[in-house]
Amino acid sequence: MKTKFATLLAVLSMALPASYTAAEEAVKIGYVDTQRIFRDAPVAVRAAKKIETEFSRRDQELQGMAKQLQSLQDTLERNSVTMNEADRRNKERELNDLSREFQRKQREFREDLNLRQNEEHTAIIEKANQAIIRLAESEKFDLIVQDVVWASPKLDITEKIIKALAADSK
Repeated sequence: MKTKFATLLAVLSMALPASYTAAEEAVKIGYVDTQRIFRDAPVAVRAAKKIETEFSRRDQELQGMAKQLQSLQDTLERNSVTMNEADRRNKERELNDLSREFQRKQREFREDLNLRQNEEHTAIIEKANQAIIRLAESEKFDLIVQDVVWASPKLDITEKIIKALAADSK
């Protein structure tokens, strides 16, 4: 019994210095705030402006259509008492047709806008991931995480990634 205990103690004492040395080495960790990249990185700002330009004409058309719809509804409400039955039905039909058309165009607009935003976000994430990998390799990071609930500000390397993305886009 005593020999087993002595052997175990000897093995543990030999393993202790090795594990103590490994624990003493600092692990370099960083995190990246993806939402901040989408908001602040030059590539993301350019993408947002590009999408805004791309969809501005359709947005203006929808706003005009909404005003037309509101005007037609106001006219119908204001004059429905004095209109003859056939004119009132025609205006109501016109209002319903315009309303359906507006809703269809609005739905298509939102779907197309979401699709384009997702495409741009995917491209931005790919570029950011490449910048993260380059930074991790050059600064010897052991771990870089994205989208964490909370991390100490001293681990935040988002600014470095934003700068790397800015340098890449020049």
